[in-house]
Amino acid sequence: MLFQRILVAFDGSEGSWKAFDFALELSALCKKNGFPEIYVLSVVRPPEPIEIVEMGAVIDAATTLYEEQFRKIVAKVKDKDLVLHTDILTGSPADQIVRYAHDNKCDVVILGHRGKSVVEDWLLGSVPKRVSSYAPCHVIIVK
Repeated sequence: MLFQRILVAFDGSEGSWKAFDFALELSALCKKNGFPEIYVLSVVRPPEPIEIVEMGAVIDAATTLYEEQFRKIVAKVKDKDLVLHTDILTGSPADQIVRYAHDNKCDVVILGHRGKSVVEDWLLGSVPKRVSSYAPCHVIIVK
């Protein structure tokens, strides 16, 4: 199967870097029908309970961090034959990843087994588990 639209859920963790590297390897195998597109999506989870002042600061700080990470990603793929998109959304990570995959007609979602917060995964349910249950396409969880 050739994937032309590959979505990587990226939170800056070691697992998300592994997922991105896996996406690069997969894209190299999928060049038969043109250049694959890799979508790198980061999702900022707003603080709960939401307080407007705190929420703005959290979103700004996370956006700055992800933009810095995206610069590293862009540098890593500059000599590769692929199209790269980067986006930052705010909300529930699993919900935003599933919606983004649907809206962008992605063929596959790739994400790390564990993100930045093991405690949040335990309390809120695993993002990989929720994405694999609801995504409109194939899901690959990288360890």
